[in-house]
Amino acid sequence: MASLRESLTYEPKELGFGTSGLRDLVTTMTDLECYINAAGFLKYLADSGQIKPGEVVYLAGDLRESTPRIMRAMAQAITDGGYRYENCGLVPTPTMSYRSFGRGAGFMVTGSHIPADRNGIKFTKPGGEVLKPDEQPIHMAVAAVRARLYTQELDNSLFDTNGMLKAAPELSGVDNTAAADYLRRYLDVFPNKPLVGKKVVFYQHSAVGRDLLAELFEGLGAKVVPVGWSDKFIPIDSENVKPEHHAYFKQQAEEHPDMFALISTDGDSDRPFVVDEHGVFHRGDELGAVVAHWLKADFAGYPVSTSDAVDTWLAQNGVGLAHTKIGSPYVIAAMNKAEASGKRRVTGWEVNGGFLTGSDLQINGQVLKALPTRDAALPMMAALMAAAERGLAVSALFDELPKRYTQQGLIDNFPPEIYHAIVKRYAHDTPEAYTALGVYFKPEQGFGEITQINDLDGVRMYFANGDIAHIRESSNAPQLRIYSVADSQARADEIAQLALAEPDGIFRTIQRDIEAA
Repeated sequence: MASLRESLTYEPKELGFGTSGLRDLVTTMTDLECYINAAGFLKYLADSGQIKPGEVVYLAGDLRESTPRIMRAMAQAITDGGYRYENCGLVPTPTMSYRSFGRGAGFMVTGSHIPADRNGIKFTKPGGEVLKPDEQPIHMAVAAVRARLYTQELDNSLFDTNGMLKAAPELSGVDNTAAADYLRRYLDVFPNKPLVGKKVVFYQHSAVGRDLLAELFEGLGAKVVPVGWSDKFIPIDSENVKPEHHAYFKQQAEEHPDMFALISTDGDSDRPFVVDEHGVFHRGDELGAVVAHWLKADFAGYPVSTSDAVDTWLAQNGVGLAHTKIGSPYVIAAMNKAEASGKRRVTGWEVNGGFLTGSDLQINGQVLKALPTRDAALPMMAALMAAAERGLAVSALFDELPKRYTQQGLIDNFPPEIYHAIVKRYAHDTPEAYTALGVYFKPEQGFGEITQINDLDGVRMYFANGDIAHIRESSNAPQLRIYSVADSQARADEIAQLALAEPDGIFRTIQRDIEAA
């Protein structure tokens, strides 16, 4: 009898870790591949003594069309492993995380902000997020499960020749405890309705938190006006806000002249959008600084791709800081180190605005429990409450930050091997690297001489005229990102445009030169 692996009608592709979790094309994420990774993760937790048979595993997902199927494969892996599962439903990633941390393992089926033809799985341990040291032993456990399932005879396998479950289970009914706990996390700390009388426009699109977060802001006293609901998945990324998004925000400000702010999130509602009364989007790195200051943080960890205005602002306000690689596991590692050193109000964030708290925080005589994972609700709430309690417009709150301007963007279909060649050639703080990159970042394009290269995560160039340009790949898709910082928004935008232009921008020119070498 042929084995399952011999009988498959396709060539399976193994999922791999990105900056946070597993992501790939939906066609790659067969029931078999998802089951293997779920079972392998549970094996890793069991082998390391973090879970025991019979315990509850928490399961949730986003609004992508492929999510329910993948959740069913997760459920099958959980029950086959001897565990029970709680179906938290379709809720924000931090909602599932808040429910699982301290209680059990968790699976969040989401592709976050990436297009609908892709999806992903984010694992959580009982003790928190999966960190980089966990990845290799997880991979080994997954490999062991893969070998076992692949060698099973096809007739005895749960899977057919297309890698799909022969009899997929129906999911159990939704348990709303996770959603209720997440709401109470905030409403118990702010019972005085600090946003009463404030009109908040909520761009819902296809964000999984569109209803739950609207309920939250109504509980804070805001008059919530939902707009833009969509039954089709819309990929929107707070690190790649496109001209059509900016135009939409401006349109909403014009249609709602009395709005205090517009808010939104990405697909799994862990990346926030805060848009002021003029329709101006405020980026996640500066949002993080505003929130850390309002929370009276004594430490902030955040990626090196952050605007240098944030460094200046935090230093002026006595907040300790540390730069990290991009990705929540690195931010969490920095927060853990800060707590171990004696810091007591520890925070962190990513450039996408997802905000993390590493410490329990006393606020209004109540305790806001630590949530060391990306969250969109807290930064949106905190920014609006910070402005409201001081009688400021949201725009005025952000005007207090040093006047530096940023832009981010990406191009698709950029070969990962070319990015790795870029890093190998240019990620060196040497005069030779300055000269080599100066061929592409030219004086006639407005760039000064390169004075420093930071190789912490990609290639971050500092120019004599104050410009910053940072090249880094996306770990979730074959994309290359640019992060720019300058003394004007027009210049920051121009740097990004110069890098991303098709077909002859800086990125494509570097790509052609490397391919021709």
